[in-house]
Amino acid sequence: MTANTGLQENVFDRSVDITGETCPMTFVRTRLALDRMQPGEILLVLLKGDEPRTNIPRTATEQGHAVIDQQELEGGVLRLRLRKGPA
Repeated sequence: MTANTGLQENVFDRSVDITGETCPMTFVRTRLALDRMQPGEILLVLLKGDEPRTNIPRTATEQGHAVIDQQELEGGVLRLRLRKGPA
């Protein structure tokens, strides 16, 4: 998917909004989305809260995925893009 602006940060293959979830469901939903993707594809994650802000990027990198970028949005939401690692 690509937003109309054409900016690189708006490129992603799948998205998951976990702003209403709490740990450990935040990573469970993120992992389920990653499991359905091919290596190299990009997952856009919208999250909220201190624990997910720390745990999602850390656990994703520990599992071989890459954090591409993070952006603060209004209302305390963090926009995170992950690239799925090799199978």
